[in-house]
Amino acid sequence: MVTVQGVFMDDHQEDTGRGPARSGPRDSLFLLTNLSLTDGTPLGRARVRNLSATGLMADCERVVPAGIQVRFDLRGIGQVNGSVVWSREDRIGIAFDVAIDPQMARRPVSGVGRGAVPNYLQPSRLVR
Repeated sequence: MVTVQGVFMDDHQEDTGRGPARSGPRDSLFLLTNLSLTDGTPLGRARVRNLSATGLMADCERVVPAGIQVRFDLRGIGQVNGSVVWSREDRIGIAFDVAIDPQMARRPVSGVGRGAVPNYLQPSRLVR
């Protein structure tokens, strides 16, 4: 077993262009986010395709090199920091600095109170 920046790979694993093997379960989904360096320098938009507690795979609008530290927001989770552990053309793998709950990104985004329901769906009030 070989460790690549905290990700385990079998010695016999083929290089399929998909990056190192992941050890935990992950969800397939599509979330958009904006990547930046930790100093705030923008790196462009990314579409998150797979998400787990410890990392993600994303398609980027431009090449993002492996080995850099990045920051981005995930819906339902907030700001996340991590390291780009692999990069293949426009696709990257990020290992998070701190584990997240990936199910939080799947929860519906809604407001609190009456404002969360559009006016046309709210019960009408009788005016006397």
